[in-house]
Amino acid sequence: MPQRDEPSGSLAPGLYLTATPIGNAADITLRALKILRDCDAIVAEDTRVTSRLLAIHGISRPMLAYNDHNAPAMRPKLIRKLKEGARLALVSDAGTPLVSDPGHKLVKAAREAGAAVYPVPGPSAALAALTASGLPSDRFLFVGFLPAKTGARRSELAALKAIPATLIFFESPQRLKESLSDMAELLGEREGAVARELTKLHEDIRIAPLAALAEAYAGEPPKGEITIVVGPPPMGEESADPARLDALLKDALAFMPVSAAARLIAQATGVARRTVYERALALKPRSGDGPQD
Repeated sequence: MPQRDEPSGSLAPGLYLTATPIGNAADITLRALKILRDCDAIVAEDTRVTSRLLAIHGISRPMLAYNDHNAPAMRPKLIRKLKEGARLALVSDAGTPLVSDPGHKLVKAAREAGAAVYPVPGPSAALAALTASGLPSDRFLFVGFLPAKTGARRSELAALKAIPATLIFFESPQRLKESLSDMAELLGEREGAVARELTKLHEDIRIAPLAALAEAYAGEPPKGEITIVVGPPPMGEESADPARLDALLKDALAFMPVSAAARLIAQATGVARRTVYERALALKPRSGDGPQD
């Protein structure tokens, strides 16, 4: 497969969105190390955090701070450097830049200015927690941090309830208890996972129904970075996808009678059997086209 050629000292001008480890310093790609060594400057969310990572890997490059506090003033300076042909590596404190971290407006401004933007993929707490949770990963929504205020948090959770996908949240230890309690109440009986200190020495991934997780973390706040994964809603009459239900029924009706097809699909989806049976009758092949009751 074709690959981008980035030999030492010959990085193309542009902005490199460089993923860094979320905990274990060894979780960094060879390409990321090359870019960090060869770029003109590293644009870091917190230069102190990035300095520790660079020291581990024996890298010394000029660093520029870019965060929520200085972004409006710093962004034009960075765009000017990109226009002049600079090779800048943007990093967050941990993981993939722009995922609940500063950078979106910088990337947008860089593209509008005609600068090249290169993704340098790597660690992501959201994907690490999702894959380790064992919860459905074919469709998921990354929510990020919920609002800190109770009313706003509960409103957002209520709006997320019907989304037919696994939900991924970041949360602070101090708000974990309240968030899990609200999730258990507003999202209903679902499986969840609390992933803490991913890839670090004290990594902990706890998987249980939301109510049980809320009870488990009802005491003192735990330490460390936290990602919460919540399984999708059970497929009921409110959340059933009509198009998917029809597709499943059509496949089943091709080789079995209506009653058997309705029973099979109702068991598989959780949709009420009577609802499935009525839909199956509407979709039943004409005489001679397939199995009949």
